[in-house]
Amino acid sequence: MFSNPSLMTRIAVGKSVGLVLGLVGFLTMPYFWPDAGWMLRWGILLWYTTLGAIIGMFGVYTRHPILKLPMPWWLRATVLGAWMNFVLVFFAHEQMHAMLMSMLGTESWLTSPFWFVLEGALAGLIIGYLATRIGGEGPETLQADFPASPHAGDRGPL
Repeated sequence: MFSNPSLMTRIAVGKSVGLVLGLVGFLTMPYFWPDAGWMLRWGILLWYTTLGAIIGMFGVYTRHPILKLPMPWWLRATVLGAWMNFVLVFFAHEQMHAMLMSMLGTESWLTSPFWFVLEGALAGLIIGYLATRIGGEGPETLQADFPASPHAGDRGPL
């Protein structure tokens, strides 16, 4: 079914898996933190959907463009998921800290919102695995979606 690598398939799979992960957060947040507002819940849903799309798009790069080092799917996806959740913690630090304090109490050492960075790495790993498994990886994903035109060098009358 998905034998040809495709960037569009990668992005669709990434967004779908991100949507599922975001829905889990959206639907379970009121159980963990009843004071969670709608803005935070919608933000989590849209954040993970966007994270999935970004991880899907980055599947084109199998080597670092500047350092020329190999970037396997598990490294790309994990680092990107961790980095994006690191940024998320800066946007919603107070809300995430309040949620963890409500869930775990004030004496727990797990109340730092920066634990969400680890959670983002895990989410990225899951998204990256499924996007690579189903949609392929590397520059060949572009060839499936954008085949070369028979008139590639012809610019027409200008």
